[in-house]
Amino acid sequence: MEALTAHDAAAVSLPGGEFRMGDAFGEGYPEDAEGPARTVRVDPFRIDATAVTNARFADFVRATGYHTEAERYGSSFVFHLRLHPRARDTVLGAVAGAPWWLGVEGAHWSAPEGPGSDIHGREDHPVVHVSYNDAFAYCAWAGARLPTEAEWEYAARGGLEGRRYPWGDDFAHDRLNTWQGDFPWVSTRPGGATGTVPVDAYEPNGFGLYNTSGNVWEWCADHFAASGEERGAHRVIRGGSYLCHASYCNRYRVAARSKNTPDSSTGHGGFRCAWDVKAT
Repeated sequence: MEALTAHDAAAVSLPGGEFRMGDAFGEGYPEDAEGPARTVRVDPFRIDATAVTNARFADFVRATGYHTEAERYGSSFVFHLRLHPRARDTVLGAVAGAPWWLGVEGAHWSAPEGPGSDIHGREDHPVVHVSYNDAFAYCAWAGARLPTEAEWEYAARGGLEGRRYPWGDDFAHDRLNTWQGDFPWVSTRPGGATGTVPVDAYEPNGFGLYNTSGNVWEWCADHFAASGEERGAHRVIRGGSYLCHASYCNRYRVAARSKNTPDSSTGHGGFRCAWDVKAT
C-alpha cells in the first residue's frame, strides 16, 4: 500500500482481490440488506486516506466557482444541537419522524450550522452538506471518482475480514466519532460536544485509512438496492457518522450501509475519492 505524492497525495494504493463483504454477525437492519456475507472481488485501485476536507473543497470552489446544491436550493439539514444561535430565525421546519433534523435556510458547506456559522478552525474537518451530485462534481474536477460500495468496504476493513470494526470486534469510543449519551437530546462527550472531528483523528486502519467508522457518512457510486428490489433513485452511503448510536443507528460497523437521494445534503454527510489503477 504505497502512499502517493501527487495531486491525490492523501490517497493510498490498494492491491484489490477477493474479500468477504457484508454482515457476518446478523446484526444489520433487514431493510439495509447487509447480508449474507459473500465473497467479492475488486480490482486494484487508489482511495483517499481521509474524507475530503473543508480546505480541499474550498480549493475546488475557488478554482471552479461551483455552487453546491444546498446553496442553489437555499437550505440544508442541520442537527438541532448544532444550530447556530443566529440561525434560529431561518429554521424552515423539522423532519417528520426525526425532529432532531432541522431544515435551515442558508445552511451549506461553508456555513454548516446555518447563518452565522463558518468553517474557520475546521479546515481539516470533513466537508459536509455535500450531495452525491456535489461529490461527483468534485471528483470530476480532481480527476477522480467515487468509490464503489465494494471498494469502500474493502478499504474500510483494512485487511481484517469478518470483523465488526476496522480494528476488530470490540466497540471503543476512543477509536471513532459516534454519539455518546442519550440520543438525540443529551451528549455526554467531553464538554457536551457534537459534530465532526479532523479527518485524521483516531488511529488509521490496516490500510492507512482514517475514520471509516463514524464522523461522516460517505457517498459511494452505487445505486442502493435491497434484496429483491430494483435499483432505485437512492445512492449508497457508508460509514455512519457522529450521530450514530446503538440505540438508534448501529451503522458504524464496516458492513453497515444506508441510502440517500443524490440531491440530499446534511450536516453529517461527506465523501472520499477513488481512482482507477491502470494495468501495466
